[in-house]
Amino acid sequence: MKRLWRDKGVQECYNKSNHYQLSDNIAHFLDNLDRLAAYNYRPSTEDILLTRIKTTGIAQYPMSFNDVNFRIFDVGGQRAERKKWSKCFDNDVSAIIFCTAISEYDQTLSEDDKTNRLVDSFNVFKALCKNRVL
Repeated sequence: MKRLWRDKGVQECYNKSNHYQLSDNIAHFLDNLDRLAAYNYRPSTEDILLTRIKTTGIAQYPMSFNDVNFRIFDVGGQRAERKKWSKCFDNDVSAIIFCTAISEYDQTLSEDDKTNRLVDSFNVFKALCKNRVL
């Protein structure tokens, strides 16, 4: 893997990764192969923060802070997942935290190689702001 990662052609492709559907955490993990492959490997904070798992469906995380209970819903952002969002809004929603990856400013959607990811994210945010249910 290390030899492959150091290969000139692979590096050239990686440097044009905005043209492909590559995760932006690849360099971190491939640059740290020795540490990751060590018998006694323990993930660093950076490893954990850079781990990416595509959300499908709706994941619910109950939380409590100062005796106040919260339910955090993590909903998938891919186009096919957005249809499921309305199920979250049937409940008593008091806040929405909308997150987008600014690092995707030069990438297109995996579902549509013509649509810029950041532009799509902005359009989704505008639609949420205009939604009468919210």
